[in-house]
Amino acid sequence: MESIPVLTIEDVADIDGILQDYIQKSESDLAVVVDKGGNVLSQFGDLEVIDVTIIGALAAGSFAATKELAKRIGEVEFNALFHQGNGTHMFMTSVDEDTIMITVFGSETTIGLVRFYSTGAAKALAKILNVFRTRTSPGFNFEEGDLGGGAVFHENP
Repeated sequence: MESIPVLTIEDVADIDGILQDYIQKSESDLAVVVDKGGNVLSQFGDLEVIDVTIIGALAAGSFAATKELAKRIGEVEFNALFHQGNGTHMFMTSVDEDTIMITVFGSETTIGLVRFYSTGAAKALAKILNVFRTRTSPGFNFEEGDLGGGAVFHENP
């Protein structure tokens, strides 16, 4: 299992700076960065728009399902997904092998603008995340032995 990266305050500030710039340029409402397990790594923008925890988990599931669809037609994966609503829309794009960026935007902007600026934001995020993952202390690995070596639950006789 891939480790969960340890993010310092400086790391979060760097990610937030990229997301803030992206939100402003694309005129979007919210950007959320999640790993492919659905864990939220960062978010920036109007948090009133959605519950980022639920959206992160659902987006990760959607990407996994879409990856399988892509394989069925001979593609490795689709690196971007767009969901169009009546007033609110969602664009999801791969940042790297382990990370997805979710963008929520309304009718005041266009998918072209969002997609255009997402490319640069995703590249900048991938560069930062690669640094996190290559540190000497890459994060937390959760193994069975981390539970103290004994059974967690005991049956009563």
